[in-house]
Amino acid sequence: MRYLTVFVVSATLLMSEVTLASASAPAIAQIQNSAQEKAASLRSQLSEVEAKQSELQTRLQELDENLKPENIEHNLAGIGSTRPEELREQRRRQLEIERNGVRAQLDLLATSHTRLETAIAQAEAEAYHRSAAPVIAHSPSASPTTANSTNAATSPTRRRRVRKRKTRSTRR
Repeated sequence: MRYLTVFVVSATLLMSEVTLASASAPAIAQIQNSAQEKAASLRSQLSEVEAKQSELQTRLQELDENLKPENIEHNLAGIGSTRPEELREQRRRQLEIERNGVRAQLDLLATSHTRLETAIAQAEAEAYHRSAAPVIAHSPSASPTTANSTNAATSPTRRRRVRKRKTRSTRR
């Protein structure tokens, strides 16, 4: 009779854990999907940063080309002035200020690019770990004393030391 009671209780606990595990499976899938969505969102941000970087790179090349003295003179050729040197100097300063701003933006985007790459790697690792992790379901009906007794019963025993055998000394 005692064995039958133990069997029924064990079967009941097993069934409650199975139903709990099947109920928590969609929640785990949702967590995995959210991690994958986060990685996808970060990838789209990274592509936007790369597009902005390429635009700024081309603008920087244009500014470097415009800063050449012959191009500054060519740009101001149609403007008549009694002080052409001041106009050229003003145009050069204006282009340098713009170039420095573009370089600062490129530096910020480079920092953002590395930060996003790191975040993507972490998000992908998290998604992988969540997909590879086993489903662990905790039974709400199990009492703390029951959990402690089962943990104590399944804990590994300590290895015993092997005693050295006494060797017989041979007498001659």
